[in-house]
Amino acid sequence: MRDSSGQTVPMKIIAHIESLFPEKFGIPRQAGIVDTPARIVFEPQYRVAEAVRGIEGFDYLWLVWLFSEAQREDWSPTVRPPRLGGNERVGVFASRSPFRPNPVGLSSVRLTGVEMTTDSGPVLHVAGADLMDGTPILDIKPYLPYTDSHPDARSGFAPQAAERLLDVDIPQSIIVRIPLGERQPLVDILAHDPRPQYHDDPERVYGMKFGRYDVRFRVRDHRVEVVEVCRINSATGCRG
Repeated sequence: MRDSSGQTVPMKIIAHIESLFPEKFGIPRQAGIVDTPARIVFEPQYRVAEAVRGIEGFDYLWLVWLFSEAQREDWSPTVRPPRLGGNERVGVFASRSPFRPNPVGLSSVRLTGVEMTTDSGPVLHVAGADLMDGTPILDIKPYLPYTDSHPDARSGFAPQAAERLLDVDIPQSIIVRIPLGERQPLVDILAHDPRPQYHDDPERVYGMKFGRYDVRFRVRDHRVEVVEVCRINSATGCRG
């Protein structure tokens, strides 16, 4: 990266996130919408306990990260936000689109714990991240509610949370295949409707990778019906 004078602006990847989202489809559209668990694992040179000293005193953190799967050589001054149905254009700097001059994301996540490990040094446990598994993290900063929270601020074309949640129907014979601690996050993700907002085919079956599982579902009459969940096998694909 170079500035206007041509000098190099150094950027270092300090960590990667380990999340339940191996691909982009199904990731919550904003941080904090779904309380999904994740781990932040530092790169070897930053696995220093002193670097996170005092971090446990904060409930939330800011993550500065790279859209590693949404990088482009060129950029467009306007984008089509999903909240506007993908039909209306707004300025890229008036949006949170991943397709930006610099593919940098910003997310506020809840810190749930700090684990001191033998192999990976300090590992941060967080909830509510909207990052794909393996996303590189550039920086971590504490969230300060007295300056970072502005509850009366205007929100442009996204004045409130997304439309009302969908009902979710997962048969007992299917939900038992998901680990206990991941069941409610899965239900919450489906309730927020992970489909593109311009999709509305009640017969179409969608596939979403969630952790080690492939979840297949359809949406009918404002209800998500999960039709299959299978464990992903790297050699053969899914198995029951």
